[in-house]
Amino acid sequence: MISLKGISKTYGGVRALKDVDLAVPGGSIYGIIGKSGAGKSTLLRIMSLLEAPDGGTIHYRDERVDTLRGGELLERRRKMGMIFQNFNLFASRNAAGNIAYPLEIAGMHHRQIEKRVDELLEMVDIRDKRKARLRELSGGQKQRVAIARALAAEPEILFCDEATSALDPQTTRSILSLIRELHDRLRFTVVLITHQMEVIRAICDEVAVLSEGSAAETGTVESVFETPRTGAARELLYVK
Repeated sequence: MISLKGISKTYGGVRALKDVDLAVPGGSIYGIIGKSGAGKSTLLRIMSLLEAPDGGTIHYRDERVDTLRGGELLERRRKMGMIFQNFNLFASRNAAGNIAYPLEIAGMHHRQIEKRVDELLEMVDIRDKRKARLRELSGGQKQRVAIARALAAEPEILFCDEATSALDPQTTRSILSLIRELHDRLRFTVVLITHQMEVIRAICDEVAVLSEGSAAETGTVESVFETPRTGAARELLYVK
């Protein structure tokens, strides 16, 4: 489980997050949705320990992690994977080289890296693209490379930052199906932020609606979609 209590963050006098409380069940696919400027990306960066909150606490299971520094923080980050809207891949490397990068940083032997890269290419169904340069890959194939790279070190948590926003609807469905398949097989926790309601509906177990830096509503996808309790949730769902 990921537990957030009273998380706040201010930039230049503007409160991006205001006393956010969230509980993400371990092994779930948890969605965070809201309009632009609602604080989604800030919350994800704090949850993934890329930024420290100004106030509040973060626990992974029973371990407090917002106070980690130095080597302990780096070690914890190695247990997480990240995928992004713009893929964040290295243009100077081919598909296999991009997937290998975190394993090289971790000091894995090159023969082990080769084996692991082959496993991951097979896992995301692009084994034939092993030597392909980024310019030779479609958007969906680039995201599959990014997913494989994120899973290279066998993370406990996969964070997805608008991972399908740059993709067409058909490719979005295939990427969401892949994430669900990998989640069901490997049993990691997924935290996904998006502004796309159809993404939440398609893949998530639970959802938090973020509005003006606060968690306006949380619950199962079914309950929030069918009987939204707050104006923020109804507005996102176009319910009057």
